[in-house]
Amino acid sequence: MKYFMIKYQFKNGTREEWHRKMAAFVAALDCDPDLKGRISYRCMKSKDGADYFHLAAAADDRAPKDLQAKDFFSRYTEQTKLVAGGEVQVVPLEVIAETSFRA
Repeated sequence: MKYFMIKYQFKNGTREEWHRKMAAFVAALDCDPDLKGRISYRCMKSKDGADYFHLAAAADDRAPKDLQAKDFFSRYTEQTKLVAGGEVQVVPLEVIAETSFRA
């Protein structure tokens, strides 16, 4: 499994609209026959701040490439850059230890 964290600060637009776009992206992941069950994606924000964190997990090495080939991914990536004022970090993560429970 490959893990990634996307982090940025919300700078442009309305949060409500951005939250709707994040929900639409997650729904597209869940509905896409090529990606369903291969990509896990969570969108989160700091409770009282402008920091956003997205956690993504890919079940296999091909899943990120298949995702990047989708039109809805390109649109979402551009929208993320817009709301973040162009400053988005994508951090590949490595699991060191974990519990048996995975939410």
